[in-house]
Amino acid sequence: MAIIIKSQREIELMKEAGRILAITHEEIKKIIRPGISTYDIDKRGEEVIRSFGCIPSFLNYNGYPASICTSVNDEVVHGIPSKKRILQEGDIISLDAGVIYKGYHSDSARTYPVGEVSEKAEKLMKATKESFFEALKVCREGNYVNDISKAVFDYITARGYSAVRDLVGHGVGANLHEAPEVPNFTRNRKGPKLKAGMTIAVEPMINIGTYEVEWLDDDWTVVTADGELSAHYENTILITEGDPVILSQAEGIEL
Repeated sequence: MAIIIKSQREIELMKEAGRILAITHEEIKKIIRPGISTYDIDKRGEEVIRSFGCIPSFLNYNGYPASICTSVNDEVVHGIPSKKRILQEGDIISLDAGVIYKGYHSDSARTYPVGEVSEKAEKLMKATKESFFEALKVCREGNYVNDISKAVFDYITARGYSAVRDLVGHGVGANLHEAPEVPNFTRNRKGPKLKAGMTIAVEPMINIGTYEVEWLDDDWTVVTADGELSAHYENTILITEGDPVILSQAEGIEL
């Protein structure tokens, strides 16, 4: 699959999709608390996305039945919202979401605490987010995809964590998933060279224990093989001739 270099018009559409997605995350964040269901989170996220006249990227994507992926504790990604899944004090929840604005996607994920969480959970969430920003430093024209992978991998392994290998970041644009794949672990090849106009989703998925994962019987929810906690942090990034630009952000909202 060829890597698609975006035009200025396409970049502007993706920037607006990203702005709306950042607002969506912020609105969802406001309702996260013990006692709320993951269904309520999904419902609120879809309401916000549609209030801008946009479409949730994930709803019915390859059959996924919701707008927001809600993954709790040992769930790595693709958790399915449910009225029966009630958040408890001390949980952590990863929320992965996408927005389609005028035919173009933005994709981002955040992991949040539910009430007061353990020091172990706090450190995992912090390291996962920081590994993204380490990767952002090398998201520059002339570098290679494996430079991104190495930045994440080196940062988290130095802190005793592991990067999921069965799932990777990706290109994004008119399609939710485009070339290239962007792993969070190093490989023996450099991968594609980064060029101005590339738009990619960099998304560290980091586990406290083993990097190995399993799929639940719903064929969507991915969990850690050892039952340990996992965190997820993702943004859509534009490669430029200078510094990279995070497209999935909005003025006044903290990344």
